[in-house]
Amino acid sequence: MGETIATGNNHRSPHHWKFFRAGGFDQVRLETGKELASLDQLDQKLWLALSCPVKGLEFDQKTLELIDTDGDGRIRVPEIIAAVSWATSLLKNSDDLLKSSAELPLAAINESSPEGINLLNSARHILASLGKEGAPAITVTDTTDTAAIFSQTNFNGDGIIPPDAADDQELRLVIEAIMECLGEEIDRSGKPGISQEKADQFFADLDAYAAWQQEGKAAKSICPLGEDTAAALAALDDVCVKVEDYFARCRLAAFDSRALTALNGQETEYIAIAENDLSAQVAEVAGFPLAMIAAGRPLPLRKGVNPAWATRLDNFATAVVTPLLGDRQDLTETEWQGIQNTFSPYREWLARKAGAAVEILGIDRVREIAAGKAKKAIDELLEKDRALETEFNAIASVDRLVRYHRDLYVLLKNFVSFSDFYTRKDKALFQAGTLYLDGRSCDLCVRVTDMD
Repeated sequence: MGETIATGNNHRSPHHWKFFRAGGFDQVRLETGKELASLDQLDQKLWLALSCPVKGLEFDQKTLELIDTDGDGRIRVPEIIAAVSWATSLLKNSDDLLKSSAELPLAAINESSPEGINLLNSARHILASLGKEGAPAITVTDTTDTAAIFSQTNFNGDGIIPPDAADDQELRLVIEAIMECLGEEIDRSGKPGISQEKADQFFADLDAYAAWQQEGKAAKSICPLGEDTAAALAALDDVCVKVEDYFARCRLAAFDSRALTALNGQETEYIAIAENDLSAQVAEVAGFPLAMIAAGRPLPLRKGVNPAWATRLDNFATAVVTPLLGDRQDLTETEWQGIQNTFSPYREWLARKAGAAVEILGIDRVREIAAGKAKKAIDELLEKDRALETEFNAIASVDRLVRYHRDLYVLLKNFVSFSDFYTRKDKALFQAGTLYLDGRSCDLCVRVTDMD
């Protein structure tokens, strides 16, 4: 055994290291928490390893992934030093790391820093969520299943609240309405809920949609047929393309009467249809004009119309023509254009619809929610949830500290030195097991992930 003094670039007093001889060279002894905390002063030429893989070792992979802060799949000296420094700063006694205990006593957590306070509070939250309130220690088993941790609480600091977060039934219904209109978000517990962004958008959409509806109701020019305007427009649009086609054909017939035969359909087309069951030829018949084409001829609405379009034309006449022009049997092109112009303001109003996401609720429900106090109440619930963000975010840190408390010293004995390998009390992390070959056994085995 020998001694050396390591010098460093920090302002602490140099640490005196002790060594043991094994494998033909000197290896550092790690026997106290102070020695662990001073690893940043140990010359890297005296480390037995400078890196190790995250996968393939006989060791908890999650712990190795936590140490591998750059996520490159390998752990290097600076990451080891950072892990040790962080763990020792959050323990009252760094000697606790040497115990490699699976249980981290809450009393061992250092509360002298804000991080330590948050970590301790978070550990208590975890235990309480798992029905272990008042337990003196926490384990990796407790911190692993975050869904179970959060499932017992509606407020977990993630900025999302489920409907159950509200005590009032009406408020729960509003939250469900937000989810229905804008989609749900999943919180840490796996429950569907809403965020502040969704809530703000919802109430903005309520106001916008209500104002848009009011505009349409207030201006008679926008809704020429009042509450029946929407149904009338649907009936108009149902025949619009075909009516435009009819009048275009009539204009072409006025231009050149020789086109009449072609415009009304070839005789051969009718013969082909007549050879089959006419009741099954709706698509073919529907392709013919709405009525016989003639120069300047008005569009008949009920008699002499294409049978495939008779029902829709009659619906158009009843819903649109009669309320605007009176009971008519036909419609001129000028009257048709007038009807189109009459509905133009309504089409423009539809095009600038605002808050469309909440339309499925119906205008009465929209106005009811907008006039209530749900927005303020939901904002308060979300604020209550966000107030716990720091504590609940520390759950990841609790898991990290519990794993370091259990695993870090074991890793150091297989990285800084190979004491586990040379003392043969425990297998080294890189030893995969015992290989039996031809009646012989080999203990020095390593896992091979790529045989090539």
